[in-house]
Amino acid sequence: MVSLSLVLVQPPRLIHLQANLPNLRRLFVEARTEVEENEYSRTAFYNLVLFISSVAVFSLAAQRMSGPKAAR
Repeated sequence: MVSLSLVLVQPPRLIHLQANLPNLRRLFVEARTEVEENEYSRTAFYNLVLFISSVAVFSLAAQRMSGPKAAR
């Protein structure tokens, strides 16, 4: 009779790298002044508004160019 033994393999221990790596968010915050951070934030907001507006304009233009659809 052959018996199968179950071999338990422990996963390798994870090295806790968080203590060795600097906090990236803190580095970015410290690299910019408050004025620079406000300028980047404002620029990102305007870019988002411009993108959403352009999607809306192209959508409306596409709807008008396609004309009325026949009812099915």
